[in-house]
Amino acid sequence: MFDFMLHAHDGAARSGTFSTPRGEVATPVFMPVGTSGSVKGVSPEELRDAGASMILANTYHLYLRPGHELVRELGGVRDFMRWDGPVLTDSGGYQVFSLAGSNEILEDGVVFQSHIDGSSHLFTPESVMDVQRALGADVAMAFDQCPPGGVSRADAEAANRRTLAWLERCRDRFRRLDSEGIGGGQTLFPVLQGNVFEDLRLEQVRAFLDLGDWDGMAIGGLSVGEDKEDMWRVLDALHPAIPPTVPRYLMGVGYPDDLVNSIARGCDMFDCVAPTRNARHGTAWTHEGQVNVKAARFARDRNPLDVECDCYACGKYDRAYLRHLCVSNEIFGARLLSIHNLRFLIKLTEESRERIVDGTFHSWSRDWLERYQGADD
Repeated sequence: MFDFMLHAHDGAARSGTFSTPRGEVATPVFMPVGTSGSVKGVSPEELRDAGASMILANTYHLYLRPGHELVRELGGVRDFMRWDGPVLTDSGGYQVFSLAGSNEILEDGVVFQSHIDGSSHLFTPESVMDVQRALGADVAMAFDQCPPGGVSRADAEAANRRTLAWLERCRDRFRRLDSEGIGGGQTLFPVLQGNVFEDLRLEQVRAFLDLGDWDGMAIGGLSVGEDKEDMWRVLDALHPAIPPTVPRYLMGVGYPDDLVNSIARGCDMFDCVAPTRNARHGTAWTHEGQVNVKAARFARDRNPLDVECDCYACGKYDRAYLRHLCVSNEIFGARLLSIHNLRFLIKLTEESRERIVDGTFHSWSRDWLERYQGADD
């Protein structure tokens, strides 16, 4: 039911199609994040208009509220949020380690306190598979330990050992759910850890491949505080090690320049809350760089936010009005900037695909990055 077909490459950059039971996803692809079953401030119809083909929902948040069994009862996460395309759910592991009030890491799983009411919960590899099966996403993620940036090699090794042991248990539970006919139409991606240590990353790739054939492979534990050069070095090392026949999902990466740099290093799938989070603070991305829409220089500016953008906000409103909305803390301003930022990233992946196919990605991405990173706000 799941397949990945490569169409072209330019250096390490790849253009392909990830086929799922609920639709095809052209890659590279940016997946908007619907943390609690909603991409903040943006409707499913507006996501489609922005070009979204696949979205992400968060296991940790939906487990805590409204509860995975209620989501199952209401038809699964797609029916629940009225999204008719493919959905990926993360494992909740990152949130358990970074968002929960406190946590205790055990070999069996993680005991954590809810950030909502302080109640105590246990996530195990098996329970996380059960929750994601109840949510009914197309792609489920294995439960992993994501250490923060700057950890010691010893801590990274311990996290790798635990992640590998948990992956085997996730795989076994996933297969059991399939054999018992509980849910279905779902695939499981493992999550590579190893922090910035190339040898640990490569060792884990080999160990994952020994555990089975996968329809995709996620790269976790990057963009968590490490230097960008370390991130690029790790991705360069992983490119030849991960089988070319599966999509590579780089988790939590979605700033425009990071997206282009990661596509250049062979990554295919991306997600990040930054487009909508930045929008709520009045920050927008344009082809001339990142801008603070609240800046006084926009008070009488009748130009669109980005003359090269085809989103609803840029086609309908000018900078002066957008500035007024953001300065006044009007919800409509955050909504318009969210739509723009999402479209900006999605269009960036669309153009990347076109450039990969015609063999100009390398030169185009270099010029694009120089223009974007060299701009003044």
